[in-house]
Amino acid sequence: MRVGILTGGGDCPGLNAVIRAAAKTLFASGVEVMGFRDGYRGIINKNLMPIDKRAISGLLHRGGTILGTNNRDNPFNFPVKTPEGKTEYCDVSDQLLENMHELKLDNLISIGGDGTLSIAKELVEKGARIVGVPKTIDNDLAATDQTFGFDTAVATATEALDKLHSTAESHHRVMVLEVMGRYAGWIALWSGVAGGADVILIPEIPWSLDSIVEKIEDRQKEGKLFSVIVVAEGTPGPDGERVVRQTIKGSGDPLRLGGVGQVVGSLVEQATGIETRVTVLGHIQRGGSPSPLDRILATRFGVAAAELAMAGRSGLMIALKGTEITAVPLEDATKKISNVTPENQLLQTARATGICFGD
Repeated sequence: MRVGILTGGGDCPGLNAVIRAAAKTLFASGVEVMGFRDGYRGIINKNLMPIDKRAISGLLHRGGTILGTNNRDNPFNFPVKTPEGKTEYCDVSDQLLENMHELKLDNLISIGGDGTLSIAKELVEKGARIVGVPKTIDNDLAATDQTFGFDTAVATATEALDKLHSTAESHHRVMVLEVMGRYAGWIALWSGVAGGADVILIPEIPWSLDSIVEKIEDRQKEGKLFSVIVVAEGTPGPDGERVVRQTIKGSGDPLRLGGVGQVVGSLVEQATGIETRVTVLGHIQRGGSPSPLDRILATRFGVAAAELAMAGRSGLMIALKGTEITAVPLEDATKKISNVTPENQLLQTARATGICFGD
């Protein structure tokens, strides 16, 4: 039996832990493991990385992915160079399926976020055998209670807030920290609560400058001469429009969000007269060694994916439900994203402790 593994979309802490756990489980049953470099492009171009016991040694604590990844190469809209040197986007999914057949793959473990798993669902509908593993620091996949990489990203953002607190207090400034999360506010909410933020702005809650200014001025009256604001990158500006840093043609996620932190910082400084500085945490949240929780979750996901692959199962995604690992249809996994709701207990806890959400 032969099982392939690939990682697609953005990287995050814990990918190597999934590869390691899946490979160890497969090796124990005598299954050959074949890695594909740089997501689905690896299958299309037959860019293989043989995975043996030596390849997975020492992987548990390493960030990133030994297989490489990308978020541009959708086989249903794949960039191909014409003889004239131009780039055209073509459907090469049939070629991918043919390559899987030629390589005698019995199953494929595809590790990725909503884009990677949506592609997996379409390939399964065309006859491929694929098991999905959810991955995103944004924690925005509705079919699983948590994704690995999220805990590490929250820890990184919380550490940044700890450092910003001390410099904000020393200089009597307002500090704004912009964090990732795309269109969901999970990283901002969790790190904001853990890091003692005074204001948290997330995509799910419309905000007004007046509300933020009132919070800062109330703190000033209490003798607290500094404030810390966390803002999720997907939070719309005061005009209701999201701030887009760049648009990438051909990408599965073409909008590069970023810049709302600077918008918030400028408005706050103009309205309060308090010196305001902005920090954009960016891809630091994606890097580094995974937290113990992420290592454990990724390991559990990897083992479960390998067991499904060996059983000949397909069209499923591994998921965490409560404390149990289960599997859900890929169709359910990619149907919608998970957003912070007004009833969320952590959100209510934050409000009870005086955190302002700009509303």
